[in-house]
Amino acid sequence: MSGRSRPEGAPQTSVNLDNEKVPDYRHGGPIALKYVKRGYHVLCSHGLTLLLMPLAAMGLLELANMLKNGDLQSMWAVARQTNLTFNMVSFVLSCLALAFVAAAYVFTRSRPVYLLNFHTFKPPAHLKMTSDYFMQHSRNSKAFTQESLDFQEKVLARSGLGEETYLPESIMASPPNISMETARQEANLVLFSSVEEVLRATGTKPQAVDILIVNCSLFNPTPSLSAMIVNHFKMRSNVMTYNLSGMGCSAGVISIGLAQQLLQVFPNSTCLVVSTENITQNWYFGNDKSMLIPNCLFRLGGAAMLLSNKRTDRWRAKYELLHVVRTHMGQDDAHYGCVYQKEDGTGKPGVFLSKDLMRIAGHALKANITTLGPLVLPISEQLLFFANLVARKFLRLKNVRPYIPDFKLAFEHFCIHTGGRGVIDAIEKQLELRPDNVGPSRETLFRYGNVSSASIWYVLSNIETKRGVRRGERIWQIAFGSGFKCNSAVWRALRNVNDRHEAWLEDGRPSGSATGTPTPTLKA
Repeated sequence: MSGRSRPEGAPQTSVNLDNEKVPDYRHGGPIALKYVKRGYHVLCSHGLTLLLMPLAAMGLLELANMLKNGDLQSMWAVARQTNLTFNMVSFVLSCLALAFVAAAYVFTRSRPVYLLNFHTFKPPAHLKMTSDYFMQHSRNSKAFTQESLDFQEKVLARSGLGEETYLPESIMASPPNISMETARQEANLVLFSSVEEVLRATGTKPQAVDILIVNCSLFNPTPSLSAMIVNHFKMRSNVMTYNLSGMGCSAGVISIGLAQQLLQVFPNSTCLVVSTENITQNWYFGNDKSMLIPNCLFRLGGAAMLLSNKRTDRWRAKYELLHVVRTHMGQDDAHYGCVYQKEDGTGKPGVFLSKDLMRIAGHALKANITTLGPLVLPISEQLLFFANLVARKFLRLKNVRPYIPDFKLAFEHFCIHTGGRGVIDAIEKQLELRPDNVGPSRETLFRYGNVSSASIWYVLSNIETKRGVRRGERIWQIAFGSGFKCNSAVWRALRNVNDRHEAWLEDGRPSGSATGTPTPTLKA
């Protein structure tokens, strides 16, 4: 598509802002039927409240009338004459106490947050990028020195990425076609497909979505990505939309946390969350080694998740959200600047990665699990950790090593952000995980590369497809992002899940393991 061509869905006529007046809605035509239906839906949703309010008002008026006519005084006098005073007072106080406890329970209990389903985007086959094609394409671009090309080749060899990752068409073009239009085309391909599939899988109409949250760190056009989805799927005019930007690879968990908070406020609501990253306008064409690494790791991908707080949805939901723990280390300059979008010495934009990134990620992980641990670890592990802390900090026993809680006792499945082989290795070592615990994350890195905020959902789809999740099992999603942030989400399976995700199927069968680790399948 030419850069001059009219974008799909754009109006054909121009708007004269000087001559056109803002329409006066008070003197317009008849109100559209769809708005009447929405008002009727609100009325039905709050029907019980509207029914009880006049009954409560009638009760209060009747009590006021009895007090005015002296009926309450007469009842009290009769109670005193028949020695029923104590019993009546006890009965009234008991009723009030029960009413208070019931009201406190109803108004203070948190609403459940269910994950109905999710979809991970599988790009078309013609967008696959082998290592040889990547290097040849980089040479043909004439943008890199031989030293930079050698450096990228070394990074690719050690990255943990396989030969079937994907890049957008704009990057694979010769020469690369970098523009706002091609970036929108990449976004449309990922977002529209992912949303369409998750709505189809749950049998949800676009008009039934109450809340829409989209996160994409580096591509923020106007209208926003959330507006693109609203326009394409013709969602309601009162849908609540949020567009999160600049929050890095951990924004997927941040979006889930925002959804959790919103679903506590708005009852009987459905929330659509979409996580992606846009590569087209963020490919680096310079020779700063610290800014070349993202070219070698980041690949095309995205995911869409549908959540609900309706208790009637529990029977069909896959998981219930238990905890979201967010840790922000941005108060420290080293943490803040370790992942930084900037221009290099020649003015070419890109994302800088600090050589201290893994050390900083370790600090953030430690801070995050310190908060998460008491929420998920069994009492035995918490007691051992506390005893170790007392021995080292208070008794000052120098030969006592720090105790690392066994998170394998708290979780059956681990979805680790596929930021690179070093990230997975570091978490495996620090948390003392087994190879089979990190196997799905390694397979995801090998097959899809670093797909940013969507990576934890590719790992979960791998687990569902190749291993299965049993009812009651717990899942830990953990991701790192610029700022610097480490965020965790904890889910519990509400039923046995053994879905076959298209992202992990080749010719209708689960694709092979990249790690050589056998992947047992859950029996239905």
